[in-house]
Amino acid sequence: MAEHSRNIERASFERAKTPKGAKVLAVILVLGLGYVAGTFNTQIMAAVAPIFGFKASSATLDLSSVQKTYQELKANYDGDVDDAKLIEGAHRGIVDALGDEYTVYMNKAETEAFSNDLSGTIGGGIGVELGLRNGKVTALRILKDNAAEKAGVMTGDTIIKINDEVVAPEWTVSEAAAKIRGDVGTTVKLAVLRGAETKEFTITRATVTNPSVYSSVNDGVGTMTITRFDDQTGQLARQAAQSFKSQNVKSVILDLRGNGGGYLTAAQDVAGLWLDNKVVVTEKNNGKVVDELKSGTNPILVGIPTVVLVNGSSASASEIVAGALQDHGAAKLVGEKTFGKGSVQKLITLPEGAQLKVTIARWYTPNGKNISKQGIAVDKEAKLTTEDINANRDPQLDAAKALLQ
Repeated sequence: MAEHSRNIERASFERAKTPKGAKVLAVILVLGLGYVAGTFNTQIMAAVAPIFGFKASSATLDLSSVQKTYQELKANYDGDVDDAKLIEGAHRGIVDALGDEYTVYMNKAETEAFSNDLSGTIGGGIGVELGLRNGKVTALRILKDNAAEKAGVMTGDTIIKINDEVVAPEWTVSEAAAKIRGDVGTTVKLAVLRGAETKEFTITRATVTNPSVYSSVNDGVGTMTITRFDDQTGQLARQAAQSFKSQNVKSVILDLRGNGGGYLTAAQDVAGLWLDNKVVVTEKNNGKVVDELKSGTNPILVGIPTVVLVNGSSASASEIVAGALQDHGAAKLVGEKTFGKGSVQKLITLPEGAQLKVTIARWYTPNGKNISKQGIAVDKEAKLTTEDINANRDPQLDAAKALLQ
């Protein structure tokens, strides 16, 4: 499952429409001032940036006191001073000082990890989603067309050994997953307990494919599970919806539990499966509307009774979809109140592979509600306890089905 720290991101800058002549003038201006670019580059960029539809600032920050601190460290510290680490620390400090938990500085490694997390790329692995059941590391889901499925690992298998190392009771899921992952082409040995029987597997690690959308149809009910909102989610969700339509489903369950968000445009696309040219979300900056995103005009699931499953880890893009469908009366929400993240972030590339993830606006549901720190209340509350998970029960899913009957 995705973590709730994952945020809504803009994939690219939106460029404002400007007259053709204005763009030519801007180019001439830049060429004409080229000889002073080394000194006044920041001011030049701030002046011409609006013409090309992006933001830049000519503001500067007096860092002389920081230089003084650095000089005193260099002169007096009893040990090695790593300049690169100090520079990174300065980047983090200036961003963290804003006090916004969603505006963060990421170094190169963190940037790559963030990108892989959002796209579902985890490198070499076997394609198993692990979790704790009765306190034991267990295969909760086997990803289709990956190495574990091909080897015969099954949902519900308890992992008891990894490369002949006994899985200790105090191991976390992350620790077990780290031992299973490795370079593509290498092997990992697993011993699992299936009922009373022990089974052993030697599995060659491969690049894991983990699509963001899964779907199934049972007893006339189509269930669509979205684990994150990436650049493929809209297309995959529409394919699932078309499959539902071709199978004449009577109702739909959209499962967004544990989905921490992703791309704003993906949320817009998913909401458009039910909404016909309606407002999905409104963005405001300093209290003023800066953007209003509407759904498309091909809602292939419109009119089909729908329930959206959410919980406390359903955040950001998940809340945009849930809020839009609830406000427009297209679906009922079942489960638990959502996480409560009502801001939009943009990714900005920085030197040396780093990135800045910065809050650029607050978003509001079609009825004008910003859900920051409040979350979205469900229409029907249903809990999922540890005891339920251990017993392989899902009362939230059961409540959704009951509401659709």
